[in-house]
Amino acid sequence: MNKLKEKSSISDQFYIITGGPGVGKTTLLDEFSRNGFLTVEEEARRIIKEQVSIDGDGLPWRNKELYAQLMFEASVKTYQKIKAETASGIVFFDRGLLDTICYMDMENIPVVQEKERIIREIMYSKNVFILPPWKDIYENDTERKQDWNEAVFTFKKMKETYLKYGYMVIEVPKDTVQKRCTFILDRIQRDLQ
Repeated sequence: MNKLKEKSSISDQFYIITGGPGVGKTTLLDEFSRNGFLTVEEEARRIIKEQVSIDGDGLPWRNKELYAQLMFEASVKTYQKIKAETASGIVFFDRGLLDTICYMDMENIPVVQEKERIIREIMYSKNVFILPPWKDIYENDTERKQDWNEAVFTFKKMKETYLKYGYMVIEVPKDTVQKRCTFILDRIQRDLQ
């Protein structure tokens, strides 16, 4: 499944899988991983689990600004680590740095000039794959507390954010995980030709 041509720049091979909460991103990324692709887990869930375990304040229901700062820093650090350690090949990210910017915008947290500079330096493939809201699979859990309406709103804001920063947003159809993977890989292959 992962026999695709490579692009010239390593960051051109960094593909973001994004969307609102509960749309099947983790399942999709797990499938890519099982098929030999390098995948990068979402920072938000890790931060929430970590903050809960230490009774920290960096949680969206305690201190949204601290939570956003922790997500921003973790996203930059992870990106830099992957870029330094990956010589070639496609990498799928469960959310990207702009997901944090979208969250900040939704929570009216200012994006300072230094963050804007970093955003312009952290480059992914211009094609971003977004998964639409899908009520049939949506569930809440200990880290996902948004209701359905918030999930739909988040999807819309996420799409707006990526478009604002010059990315091409490609909506992945609601389908089986295998068909979603095939859709994404076919699109990547088409763009490489």
